[in-house]
Amino acid sequence: MSSTIGLSSYAFFWQLSDAVSAPLSIHEALRRTAGLGVELFQICDYAPLEHMSDDELAAVRATADTLGITLELGTKGIRPEHLHKFLHIAVALEAKLLRTMFNVPGHTPDADEATAIFTGILPAFEASGVRIAVETYERVPTARILDVIRRVDSPYLGICSDPANTVAALEMPREVIDAVAPYVLNMHIKDFAFSRKEGWVGFTYSGAPLGEGLLDYDYMAGKIQPAQRNINQIVEHWLPWQDSESETIRLENQWTQQSLEFLRSK
Repeated sequence: MSSTIGLSSYAFFWQLSDAVSAPLSIHEALRRTAGLGVELFQICDYAPLEHMSDDELAAVRATADTLGITLELGTKGIRPEHLHKFLHIAVALEAKLLRTMFNVPGHTPDADEATAIFTGILPAFEASGVRIAVETYERVPTARILDVIRRVDSPYLGICSDPANTVAALEMPREVIDAVAPYVLNMHIKDFAFSRKEGWVGFTYSGAPLGEGLLDYDYMAGKIQPAQRNINQIVEHWLPWQDSESETIRLENQWTQQSLEFLRSK
């Protein structure tokens, strides 16, 4: 067994966005990923994906195939019609994992509704060989997510672990890691740190280069055991916009390279 190191579209967050003068296409992001020696790419919260035709999805899959890249997907929300749409996309892209989050504007399901939704939809996902990984984050208590996963009790429903997110709800990373470890299907790897605001009036909670912030990677890996359990580790960033486009792009690329070197050294 092994753990594959992958990149998320969040590793190219600014370069894929309209904030830069020449945004990358998803095909260019895949080529950049291959150029870094990475064979896994998670297209996560990438809005244009939802509007692609089947031919456009096939073209993305063809680019990935040519480059030797496996694809995963990420979205937000668990409305049945939305999950069915992303199952269709997953099948078209031959993606075997879909990360999602419980809440979207206009739909904040409680544990009972979420349990009913997943119970109803998982047979279709299982038939297609696609697993759903619900991400830990600040808008939904981790205990509620775990309650739903335990009640549904399917190998096709688990956790996307991201302890950076839960700090905003005062859920401490180690406690979250301990709680979710048996249910993890996917890991988002990003570092984080607090810094004093100017004048010492409060703090900013933001991203940090992997290995330089508060993420206790060794503890997390020891608990979740990605290599032993074949759990993929997906690199993301929380990089604030810098003083210029060129500096933002330079730093985004630097953080990606540093993250890959960090994970490959483990």
